Amino acid sequence: MKTLLAAMLSAAPLLAAAQSAAPRPDAAAMAVPPEPQVQRIVIEDEGARIEELRVRGQTLRIVVTPRHGAPYEIVPAVRGRDPSQNRAGGQPGAGGQRVWNLFQF
Repeated sequence: MKTLLAAMLSAAPLLAAAQSAAPRPDAAAMAVPPEPQVQRIVIEDEGARIEELRVRGQTLRIVVTPRHGAPYEIVPAVRGRDPSQNRAGGQPGAGGQRVWNLFQF
């Protein structure tokens, strides 16, 4: 019993030295993650203007404003889903479909 106690007491300074030498997380490592990359792409020709919003490389919104007619939005397909598969309830997905906003608040 005495040898076990003596071994523990002699190992305590070594353990404390090993813990103080361990790398500590600095403030930069614990900082808030960077803001996502946001791209606003505008393509315009004589027939229409197309505005696309991408966040982290994924298209979130596409708005088409034709020269003659009402602007409409195209719902982008959800990434990671097979577009040929139907959604739950037997309804097809809305990816690639045109959507007109009737009322804006």
